[in-house]
Amino acid sequence: MVIRINPQGHRPQVHESAFVDPTAILCGRVVVHENVFIGPYAVIRADEVDADGHMEPIVIGAHSNIKDGVVIHSKSGAAVTIGERTSIAHRAIVHGPCEVGSGVFIGFNSVLFNCNVGAGCVVRHNAVVDGQDLPPGFYVPSSERIGPATDLTQVPKVTAEASEFSEDVARTNNGLVQGYKRIEKDL
Repeated sequence: MVIRINPQGHRPQVHESAFVDPTAILCGRVVVHENVFIGPYAVIRADEVDADGHMEPIVIGAHSNIKDGVVIHSKSGAAVTIGERTSIAHRAIVHGPCEVGSGVFIGFNSVLFNCNVGAGCVVRHNAVVDGQDLPPGFYVPSSERIGPATDLTQVPKVTAEASEFSEDVARTNNGLVQGYKRIEKDL
């Protein structure tokens, strides 16, 4: 992994049990908790400050997975928090200010910006959540756009099938952490 100090001197903190692919880039005030998987070419960058020179961290919760090509960044030092057992799928963008709850699945190429995504939500592939908070348990279908004008009464709830899919992805990636940690010195 590439660890970079940001211009303010912050260095990423990565729990020893986490696996970060050698091609991933972590920069600045990033905190990675235990048993996290960060895949190839992911970029997690906390380097901007607000008008007063302050910066909140980007935090990746325990047992979560950040897949290949994911970008996590934040505007003007705002916080980004990823909950526990959450999956951010390939090439998704999470741009702060943003909070993603625990047990959430964010699909391929999806974009989150200026929002809170509640626990247990599923945001499917190529979806956008921008400027609207999703309460726990909401399901955003593929290619949907959720914004400030979206009537949340029209957004479906997560089904048992979608919830099981999310849990399966998290379980699978926890297994990958253990496997890659065993061979880490060979990578």
